[in-house]
This record gives sequence, structure tokens and C-alpha cells, in this order.
Amino acid sequence: MSDRPLQEPTLLLLTALADEPRHGYGLIREIDAISQGRVRMRTGTLYGALDRLLNQGLIQVEREEVVDGRARKVYALAEAGRSALAAEAERLRAVVVEAERRLAARHTPAARTKGALA
Repeated sequence: MSDRPLQEPTLLLLTALADEPRHGYGLIREIDAISQGRVRMRTGTLYGALDRLLNQGLIQVEREEVVDGRARKVYALAEAGRSALAAEAERLRAVVVEAERRLAARHTPAARTKGALA
């Protein structure tokens, strides 16, 4: 995994798998909940992202099951995915701390001296 920030779909998928394994529809619902309805992942986007994350070793198929005559995979966060998510959470935390520090700072315009250009 690179040191680049995670793209939002990857961040949301890894976050959705951080507490428990889920199947595709469960992931779509969890991403909707995590993003408070802001992100609605479509099925094609989801499975493309899942394939990519599987190939990168960030997630794994925990099990395959048949429900109502249909096969479905249940995905789980792999150890590499847990590490990547933890690193991204720390990166985001540092950005938030800096943003809050800057917002809280009292910036006053520098006093203008006589003859200074406006």
C-alpha cells in the first residue's frame, strides 16, 4: 500500500468492514449510514472496488454462502487493510487538529504604518 491518502470509496469500504464482516448489500447500507446518506455506492462501483481491494490484499473473502438460492460473498478486513485504515485515520486526525488550530487562532490584520502601500 502506498503512502497516498485513501480515496473516499476505499476509506468508506474499509471503515464499513472495520467492526465486522459484511456482504455487498450490507456494505452499501453501511456506507450510506457512515456517510449520513451523502454517498450512495452503486452495485457496479462497489464490486469493482471490492475486486481492487481484494487484489491489493486490503480485504479478504471470509466466507461464501447461499441465501435464497443466490450465492453471496462475505468480506472482511485483512490485516493490511486494518493497518491502512489506521494510518489514514491518523493522517485525517492530524489534518483536523491543524484545521481546528488555525480556525481558533486569532488573526488580526497587521497594523499599517504610515506610507505603507494599501
